[in-house]
Amino acid sequence: MNKKWLKYLFLSVAFGSFLRIDSSQAKLFDVEEFYLDNGLQVLVIPNHKAPIVKHMVWYKVGAVNEPVGKGGMAHLLEHLMFRGTKKVKDGEFNKIVTENGADANAFTSLDETAYHEFADLSRLELMMALESDRMQNLNITQEAFDKEQKIVYQERKQVIENNPTAYFGEMMQRNLWQEHPYGRPVTGTPDEILSLTLDDVQAFYDTYYAPNNAVLVIAGDVDSVAARTLAEKYYGNIAPRETLKNIDFPKLENISSTKTLMKSKDINTSRFVRSFVVPSFSQDKKMSYALSVLSAYLGEGETSYLYKRLVKEEQVAVGISTSYDFAAQSYGRFSISAVLSPNVSSQLFEDKLNDAIKDAMKMLTWDELNIVKNKMLSGIVYLKDNPNDAAYIAGGFALAGMNVDEIQNYDANIQAVKFGDVQQAAKLLENSISAQGVLMPAKGD
Repeated sequence: MNKKWLKYLFLSVAFGSFLRIDSSQAKLFDVEEFYLDNGLQVLVIPNHKAPIVKHMVWYKVGAVNEPVGKGGMAHLLEHLMFRGTKKVKDGEFNKIVTENGADANAFTSLDETAYHEFADLSRLELMMALESDRMQNLNITQEAFDKEQKIVYQERKQVIENNPTAYFGEMMQRNLWQEHPYGRPVTGTPDEILSLTLDDVQAFYDTYYAPNNAVLVIAGDVDSVAARTLAEKYYGNIAPRETLKNIDFPKLENISSTKTLMKSKDINTSRFVRSFVVPSFSQDKKMSYALSVLSAYLGEGETSYLYKRLVKEEQVAVGISTSYDFAAQSYGRFSISAVLSPNVSSQLFEDKLNDAIKDAMKMLTWDELNIVKNKMLSGIVYLKDNPNDAAYIAGGFALAGMNVDEIQNYDANIQAVKFGDVQQAAKLLENSISAQGVLMPAKGD
């Protein structure tokens, strides 16, 4: 699964009026943080409105940590984590979770892998017992490995190989990142998946699945005292790993631009994507906030400039959106995506888009900037009432490199973005590595 949790922050919420967020108000989340002796970082987000709790373990490992030629290990291991341990028999994990009225799932991305449960407060201790057990006692049998390998291979075939839109997205990822590890598919290629061995995945687990390479997030009807007691009981005795390997990401210094055309008989409408390599939060905090605001202004929601201009007024697209992925160990990515209107050529749309972006920056005013920022933050206010959302956001922020103060003051940092910061962010796109692509219907075969 691909991560989608950060979109909560950037999507506009349709309220009758925008909320004015004063940076002197209460913090975004009342996050309480502590570390266990083995290096496990624990974030607790109390919310006593209902006796429910979200329990998440985020590992700082993903597809970028895989050796070249061994793609798909992180994703395959995610599947195998739901098999047996030395204490829980194969196939029993999901059965136990379901019988106790809880939900469990996981996702793998380029930079991280996360496992999460949503349950009644009375089941928190059980969830912690299950999760801490598979952090240290995973028992991968050859039979389980063979079954899951076939499953992820077929999943790859169905979700990517037989889906022109997904295949196009993966191609655009390769074009943008070139030889950078971010150009790798999270699933691995079909050949890579089939070439993996049990020893490969076991070594990956033994290297990266460790308390000193993880963040535990507990959000809901629990306080830090109770959370610390349970965390010490279930995670405190797990030994840290000394084999963790840091990634030496390459620097991308040569400005390049690529354009790609792909045709498919399995689609009916043309799709347009333009992506840029930009700083992530870990590289440039100030620019990260400015790029977030720029994305919201240009193309997040039906009140954004590009949507109003290109969809409603000029009608050259039936949909358009922008996104900024700042939660990365290396560079970030800024993207513009659109579904073109029938009979609109890609060249016409590209020309209209270029004109619209230029006009958008000319027409941006202080008042408009404040409206955009307050629209971004109005939805975040309501995240406090949902432990599920709070755990995703706080955990994602922590993995992006934010400390607790930065997590709690995200709203204030967005409000601090100045007019000149957004203009600088827009200028940055003009001088960045970029990749543009069009996926269009093919006639006949």
